[in-house]
Amino acid sequence: MSALPALAAAAALLFCATAAGAATIEITIDRLEFRPAAVTARPGDTILWRNRDVMDHTATAKGNFDVVIPAGASGSAVVNADGVVEYVCRFHPNMKGRIAVGR
Repeated sequence: MSALPALAAAAALLFCATAAGAATIEITIDRLEFRPAAVTARPGDTILWRNRDVMDHTATAKGNFDVVIPAGASGSAVVNADGVVEYVCRFHPNMKGRIAVGR
């Protein structure tokens, strides 16, 4: 009997368990602010930004993600590593946010 089918089944189960445990954390962009400005997430969680402003924004963390979020739309990124991620809007550098990622 080959171990390959058992390994494939175990990998699929692990993937499903990880995906099922992931959360979506919503951040609203309104009046040139990320709200809330600081959130806590776990590795594998999705951060979803909803832009309620009439201008485009970004959520940009050097070496991590650069999400363009058009006016009235949304954008997302998945956080994978433990640590603190500081991000800004490239178009409006006074807009700052923080994601604390931990297990």
